[in-house]
Amino acid sequence: MNIDFATLTEYQRYKMLASLIVPRPIALVTTLGEDGVVNAAPFSMFNMLGEEPPIVMLSINRLKDGHLKHTAANIQRSKEFVVHMCDEDLAEQMHRCGENVPPHISELDVVGLTTAPSSSVAPPHIAEAPVAFECTLWETLETASRQIFIGQVRWMHARDELIDTENWRVRLQHYQPVGRFGASFYVKTNERYALQAQAATRSTAIDEM
Repeated sequence: MNIDFATLTEYQRYKMLASLIVPRPIALVTTLGEDGVVNAAPFSMFNMLGEEPPIVMLSINRLKDGHLKHTAANIQRSKEFVVHMCDEDLAEQMHRCGENVPPHISELDVVGLTTAPSSSVAPPHIAEAPVAFECTLWETLETASRQIFIGQVRWMHARDELIDTENWRVRLQHYQPVGRFGASFYVKTNERYALQAQAATRSTAIDEM
């Protein structure tokens, strides 16, 4: 089967890309509204882009009426946001944060999550999350359907048992993130296997971690 993407509708292209490029990591993002209310929303069009500088990418679609989602509007205005990685314990509450909630109500209050002060940005981080990355806006790209925010990581919060700071390794036995699959499906990451590296250089070893 060969498919010319130019012949597909925007929705058809989205379904093909979002259902085939999987699993994707999920960013549960906190931002501050103009009235100080903490907004929280999950996004699976998200990933890291590099380590020098340490940058991550967050792609947010526009609403059907052309308006920005609360997260996008808040990032555009404040240029600050916090990205949280989601594990199995957080998955259901993360998914519920994607429901339509009025801007004067925090999704975190609705789903029963709590916040802790951040170290370098105004939006707080979620205390229950295994990892949180405080970010400032590095650059914004725009397409007809999306705003793509590139954020520089300024600070990280992690559960005490998660990071070996002597060797700067993640203790994977304590880390059970979930990924986004097609439609409303998610995947667990606790079934893991290793492949033997063949004369890996430092650069390729970093990319494979």
